[in-house]
Amino acid sequence: MSHTAPNTSAQTTSPGRSDGRLLAVSDLHIGIADNRPITESLFPTSDDDWLIVAGDIGELTDDIEWALRLLTSRFAKVVWAPGNHELWTPREEPLQLRGEQRYQHLVELCRGLGVVTPEDPYPVWRGPQGPVAVAPLFVLYDYSFRAPGTTTKEESLAKAHEAGVVCTDEYLLHPDPYPSRDAWCRARVQQTERRLAAHDPSVPLVLVNHYPLVREPTEVLWHPEFAQWCGTELTADWHRRFNTAAVVYGHLHIPRTTWHDGIRFEEVSIGYPREWRRRGHPRGLLRQILPYPEDAPQHDGKPKEDSA
Repeated sequence: MSHTAPNTSAQTTSPGRSDGRLLAVSDLHIGIADNRPITESLFPTSDDDWLIVAGDIGELTDDIEWALRLLTSRFAKVVWAPGNHELWTPREEPLQLRGEQRYQHLVELCRGLGVVTPEDPYPVWRGPQGPVAVAPLFVLYDYSFRAPGTTTKEESLAKAHEAGVVCTDEYLLHPDPYPSRDAWCRARVQQTERRLAAHDPSVPLVLVNHYPLVREPTEVLWHPEFAQWCGTELTADWHRRFNTAAVVYGHLHIPRTTWHDGIRFEEVSIGYPREWRRRGHPRGLLRQILPYPEDAPQHDGKPKEDSA
């Protein structure tokens, strides 16, 4: 018997197997002039290729719409999970929506373009090893990845301010109507857990979140104080609790593959020009999530400058 919640967790595609690939990218940051041509250069290799976009397309609604409209015109399906930059309300944004209202506006924008969001049924991609459900998540952070030597959110934030390592979210990412970003995070964790628990466990999941679901990837940050804006301990066991084929994330600007409890985690970000000019794109602009290339490296990547 299926445990899938009707119309809330999974939707099926046409029967049979796709000859395309499940690809992923994040942190396009198209508000930066040198990054926009990168987005313009993204093409599928097959009419059946799907694309995961794991957040941080840009800050302005017009830019986000431009990028998603372009990508949906090229790829068979586009799946989006929001990053912190999409949730900012900068002064130059004509649409001065904050918090939940801004997020819901972006969800409706995506739906108008045919882009799958965290509020939609999980689409099922059918590959050579069988079907997988692609689950875009919107889970924020709650400051539980605390700075070394601290035991409370307040201490951790104070240490970050002393070190001069403070995420711009503190000024531009508003949690309205929640009293804090961590309160919004806890609400999103509860909602998301219910949906994942309702999903049919016989269909493996590709979990897509802007932030890593475990803390270990943040251990290579040059400034450990920045980790508190990179996720929550509340998701640390999701890749074990739920039947997970792979986890896709961005935010850290450290594109690499790591393994945790036998599950593959893919950080798929493009990042800022100063970063990609230094390291290049050794595995291409788009990461192939499935089918998993047999010759793909098991571990790679270098620390970043903590400016996500």
